[in-house]
Amino acid sequence: MHKLTMALPLLALLAACSGGSQNALEDRVINVESDAIPTSATPAADMSGVLKQTSPSYVTITIAEARRKGRPGEGDAAQAVTSGSGFIVDDAGHVMTAGHVAVKQGYSVTARASDGRLYAGKVIAIRPTNDMALIAVRGLNGKPVVPAASPCMPRGAQVFSLGKPHAQGDTARFGQVESMSFGRAVSYNGFGYPDAMVLRMNTKKGESGGPVFNSSGQLTGMVVSTLSDGNGRPLNLAHAVPSSNLAGFLCSQTQCSARWQSLAGQSTQTCRSSS
Repeated sequence: MHKLTMALPLLALLAACSGGSQNALEDRVINVESDAIPTSATPAADMSGVLKQTSPSYVTITIAEARRKGRPGEGDAAQAVTSGSGFIVDDAGHVMTAGHVAVKQGYSVTARASDGRLYAGKVIAIRPTNDMALIAVRGLNGKPVVPAASPCMPRGAQVFSLGKPHAQGDTARFGQVESMSFGRAVSYNGFGYPDAMVLRMNTKKGESGGPVFNSSGQLTGMVVSTLSDGNGRPLNLAHAVPSSNLAGFLCSQTQCSARWQSLAGQSTQTCRSSS
């Protein structure tokens, strides 16, 4: 947990804590929550199509220092150091998550995809200054996210995230863009970010690293923290790393598509006038 200095003191709670076929990809049950936005803005039933479209891109991950020999996933409960959420970014088995979820380059990973299977992987890169990490997962069965052409979104635009709160099931959390800029840097336990999208969304522990999509199902960011007041009461606000930052990191670490490359050349600085 880290403290953000504002007129009303805030605490940002990190959403990670220590401690086959295409049809199969689309069978995962996703609980829908929209408690941070007005009832009039609650997503309609037709959003089920967008959830079906994006669910195969989302994975849950467990990070461990070392793994015992055996099948993927054996011994994870004893060895796990963190857990969180993530998303597939290409057809080569690369997954992105928050840096504080991945912890350290070289750590081993168990990823659960939408087909219900466990896949073994490794943390191959971390950028602590923007709380991002890249994971390579062997033989991963899933569908890469499609990034939005622009990182900019107006205030009030509908967004949703996919993640797995601890001790709960996979969750689609609907909300709105509050601002494209928080206006200051945040740092905590060796990680942080120079700025972030502010979302009206009540995320919980376990959802860090989860993808944030626009209403068309295109990636617009990644959840990194939730906000509460100085007494620990939730403010129904979350921080997300914008998609252009994610693209810059991804393209610096591996061969990326033209769409990712185009996004990497953009900046949310140009969005501020519309937020």
